[in-house]
Amino acid sequence: MLVHVIDDNASVRRALKRLLGSVGIEAETFSSAQKFLDTELTNGPSCLVLDVRMPRMSGLELQDRLLEAGREIPIVFITGHGDIVMAVEAMKKGAVDFLPKPFNDQDLIDAIHRAIAQYERRQDERSEREEILERLERLTPREREVMELVITGMLNKQVAGALGTVEKTVKVHRARVMEKMEVESLAELVRLAARVDIHGPTES
Repeated sequence: MLVHVIDDNASVRRALKRLLGSVGIEAETFSSAQKFLDTELTNGPSCLVLDVRMPRMSGLELQDRLLEAGREIPIVFITGHGDIVMAVEAMKKGAVDFLPKPFNDQDLIDAIHRAIAQYERRQDERSEREEILERLERLTPREREVMELVITGMLNKQVAGALGTVEKTVKVHRARVMEKMEVESLAELVRLAARVDIHGPTES
């Protein structure tokens, strides 16, 4: 677990690094948002503890930059100014928490643990999505068509009518779909399809 602390106040950076170190959390500190952006991050569970008001690039601006770049790093905002509008904006964009200074040390630690849990959950979801897409690649074009109709609840006979084939052929394709997608039930196939945003026939 690595926490990136970004705050233009050196004493705050030192205090947060000490606090996190005291509970076994590794922290890396940055004096500006740009210095963080210029750093190549290592892989592994991480989050940001980010000051809202900083010169040149604010915490909210950094949040926007990360979102635009597709870098999904959970953020815990801290601020010395109780700005509710900023808090709402940050939370709408996915911030884990928004803590006004001075905050309770345990509240920050709890927020960091929630952020790390969110990071790990997103990584699991991304891995699952990639695995499903790999399974989809195994399907022939006709098997893909059958799958997209089956997950809408159509019976084999109805699928055959829609595709201009016979029910026996649809049964064969359906069995191959189940095998290649590594599922044992229609409900499971529907769930996997939904995970990659397939809910029915794609428009040609």
